[in-house]
Amino acid sequence: MPGLRLIRGERPAALLRRALVPAASAGTGFLLLTALGHTMARPWDTSGSVVRLVWCVVPLAAAVHLSVAVCRSRPGGHQSAGLTAAGLGPGRMTLLAAAQVAMECLLGSAVALPAFVWWWDRFAVAGVPMPVGAVLTLLLAVPLAGGAVCAVVLRPRRSDAPGATADGTPSGLPWGVALTAAGLAIEVYASDLTRPAVGSLLPLPGGLGRIAPAVLLGWLLTAAGLVLTGPGLVHLSGRLLSACRPGALRLLAGRTLQQDASRIGQPLGVLCAAASAALAALRLYAPGAHPLGPLTALGAALVLGCPAATVLTTASEAQRARREAVAVLGPLGAPASLMRRATLLRAAALLLVLAPVTSSVAWLASLPFAA
Repeated sequence: MPGLRLIRGERPAALLRRALVPAASAGTGFLLLTALGHTMARPWDTSGSVVRLVWCVVPLAAAVHLSVAVCRSRPGGHQSAGLTAAGLGPGRMTLLAAAQVAMECLLGSAVALPAFVWWWDRFAVAGVPMPVGAVLTLLLAVPLAGGAVCAVVLRPRRSDAPGATADGTPSGLPWGVALTAAGLAIEVYASDLTRPAVGSLLPLPGGLGRIAPAVLLGWLLTAAGLVLTGPGLVHLSGRLLSACRPGALRLLAGRTLQQDASRIGQPLGVLCAAASAALAALRLYAPGAHPLGPLTALGAALVLGCPAATVLTTASEAQRARREAVAVLGPLGAPASLMRRATLLRAAALLLVLAPVTSSVAWLASLPFAA
């Protein structure tokens, strides 16, 4: 009940962000259920059903990541103070936030159920009974995962300082570059220097062909490297903006990027990893030979849409955290358009730095397959 009251009292923008969580949960739950439907309709194709279920882990992780970002962006202020006065300490407030996320994901799973029933009646084998236990288990996967991850990530830590600012240089850039280079090297080695047997190849979703397990490992390492390099690249963008005798606009935009690098860098790294995978898939995709199905399109929309929504949510959280500092600029004579121009300049700087990195990694990742 306290969670429902808090959600009801939030602003429309916060409610819109929270609505993204049930939407992502509904799409992920539907994909999980269609993998079950494929198993029931084709019981002889066990390997294909397992592969479909395993590939659903990617949109599941994207939905959980979005859930954590939305949970972190909830307003603290008077609500946290009121809950603390009512006897809810940091640990109980974390459990309350995790329960809210689980409830929102459960709402999305409830939306996915009638859609799956319609899909089952239209596309599944006629006369095959629906396994109710398996359906309920898959529907609970996203709420349980989202609530558990939020409870672990948002748990109170002793090292958290209430007034600390993240203005230091992120230290993950060298490790991220090393992981990305290692992943690309493994992809080239596994696809070019070693020719795996046809039976050991793993099928890709959407009819994109088959890859070796070592190539999949290289993709995972490359994605992890991009996630680690995200804060460093954001900090680098801020340093480039504030270099070479900057004016007030460039100095404000650059220093803001450097301060927010640790906050928005990791979601931007995840978005770059998802975008590079999508670009590599488009490079390998042949529309005439492999028509793109609706389930593949839904999965791609989740994998790309959830990181994009996470970036926007984290950026709005960072902007709300700077509200007091922005209020100081008005009495000092700063024009009202200064912050808007600084925001556009930050976005342009991030695009100029991250877009070449993402496209280069996607080109290098697909190069062995296109050759």
